[in-house]
Amino acid sequence: MSAPLRLVIFDVDGTLVDSQGDIVGAMTAAFASVKVPLPPRETLLSIVGLSLNVAMPVLAPDAASDVHAKMVQAYKDAYIQLRADAGVAQSSPLYPGALAALKILGARPDMLLGVATGKSRRGLDKLIEGHGLHEMFVTQQVADFHPSKPHPSMILQAMTDAGVTADNTVMIGDTSFDMDMAVAAGVRGIGVSWGYHGREKLGNAHLVIDGFADLLPTLQSVWGEAR
Repeated sequence: MSAPLRLVIFDVDGTLVDSQGDIVGAMTAAFASVKVPLPPRETLLSIVGLSLNVAMPVLAPDAASDVHAKMVQAYKDAYIQLRADAGVAQSSPLYPGALAALKILGARPDMLLGVATGKSRRGLDKLIEGHGLHEMFVTQQVADFHPSKPHPSMILQAMTDAGVTADNTVMIGDTSFDMDMAVAAGVRGIGVSWGYHGREKLGNAHLVIDGFADLLPTLQSVWGEAR
């Protein structure tokens, strides 16, 4: 009997790529554009993964909704400029081992890869182009078309796109939002310790890994495969 299809869904920022420099830079520009005091760096990074329209009210709770909207646009404009100035490979570099892990998983006939990110469609397209990840992901879920994490919408749509059941789906991410989204969707979440929330905030993770070299063995363990 052939092995069932498996779906491995990746978060992007803090999981596949380290984009914290551009995120903090764009947030700094967004707050300066409306003359709102900038929160500490760790606070800015704590909301990575949320859609911008959800993140801004969290970071600037005393600002009015129209101010939040201006901040969202200023962030997008600044992020695009920062990425254009430095190039994707430098502004959002892949974490060590990420590309090799994607190629290994993508080469398996029983595994499909997907993305579920708080990025916009445009932002994800630029990232995929910059890192040469075309045709790597069979399903790509972005903030334009879904409620913010941890709502399960992204994972549910990814499973529909891939035709894979919850038992055969895993969400890989660095934040509590990713792990809570996995729980809400009824799939297992594998946390990564190198991202923006850290191991201590990944309480809902089924397992936590410390490097991409651990990913395939962990997936094999989750699905009861012989190594």
